[in-house]
Amino acid sequence: MTGSTQVPYLLRAARGEVVDRPPVWMMRQAGRYMKVYRDLRDRYPSFRDRSEKVDLAIEISLQPFRAFQPDGVILFSDILTPLPGMGIPFDIIESRGPIIDPPIRTREQIQQVRPLEPAESLPFIREILQTLRQEVGNQATVLGFVGAPWTLAAYAIEGKSSKDYSIIKGMAFNEPAMLHEFLGKIADSIATYVCYQIDSGAQIVQMFDSWAGHLSPQDYDIFALPYQQRVIRQVKETHPDTPLILYISGSAGVLERMGQSGVDIISVDWTVDMADARQRLGFDLGVQGNVDPGVLFGSKDLIRDRILDTIRKAGGHKHILNLGHGILPNTPEENAAFFFETAKQADQLLAIHA
Repeated sequence: MTGSTQVPYLLRAARGEVVDRPPVWMMRQAGRYMKVYRDLRDRYPSFRDRSEKVDLAIEISLQPFRAFQPDGVILFSDILTPLPGMGIPFDIIESRGPIIDPPIRTREQIQQVRPLEPAESLPFIREILQTLRQEVGNQATVLGFVGAPWTLAAYAIEGKSSKDYSIIKGMAFNEPAMLHEFLGKIADSIATYVCYQIDSGAQIVQMFDSWAGHLSPQDYDIFALPYQQRVIRQVKETHPDTPLILYISGSAGVLERMGQSGVDIISVDWTVDMADARQRLGFDLGVQGNVDPGVLFGSKDLIRDRILDTIRKAGGHKHILNLGHGILPNTPEENAAFFFETAKQADQLLAIHA
């Protein structure tokens, strides 16, 4: 055990060490459901300011750490943050979400996309991650995160969030070579960005391919999986020991394919039973998740029962407890607190409720 106390709990579990209980954090744990965040947002209404100004991003990242002591503290940022460094400007408008104007629609625009130089375009990311590492010490693992190529391409080509992704799918099915060129450029820049986050202090990095669940399995194999693999392969060449997590929303139809990406841990959304996910993915891969965020609107008994059920089904090995998606904006803060408290007592509770 000597030395293991110097390695944060979540990182130990992600590496496959035996731990007493699953570590716990929440996707979107820094955000609108917390009053301290809403108060800060009122003072600083620009999302870009909140995520790119060092002091603000550090403060927001640490808000849930101070309130709940999760095992993971994730960088407060956005998956689109690296795009301006590639020559693709964006803005985030409160209540409307991200806007990319002009959207990427032509070969000429794709040819003008440049490789990301994160030290030049994203120096604030290094400062935020370095400070978070100092602030939390060994009490929590610092997580970085990035968007995956398909999802970033979907935003850039659609120009905003979409319900049906008809524009990028139109490009995929009419001009696939053009889309592949764009996806390749994004993948290489995102690989660079992951390595930059790790070098800046991130101990685990989660890749969000949020919109890949909108692809049919055969199109996932053509337009999403190869570019996930391209990112992971490049990162693992230089940073083989940093655990990487992949999350896709609505992933039930492509779960096994996610396991082929090369990541160490699959974050499972709540549409898949965790016991089924373990069967489908095999026990060599780690799993994260997958309590339905809506459960946090339920009674404390229900929240406790669902947490324990998920932990039992995950099988006690290489499991990180999380929600199956981000915490919802109107979630009662006391229920979020109860989620973390219950997770941290899981070993005793499982013995009582065996």
